[in-house]
Amino acid sequence: MIEVTVTVSFKGKNYKTNVIAKKGITNKAIKNIAEKQVLKQWSE
Repeated sequence: MIEVTVTVSFKGKNYKTNVIAKKGITNKAIKNIAEKQVLKQWSE
């Protein structure tokens, strides 16, 4: 497992989120996970 900190832009602001994933996962998959986490937390 690896932990990656990703900065995601959402509604004009930048948010940092941590993604914990298996080794070998693609950068695109990590970015998708991070975007889903930010969307889930900040969209209401």
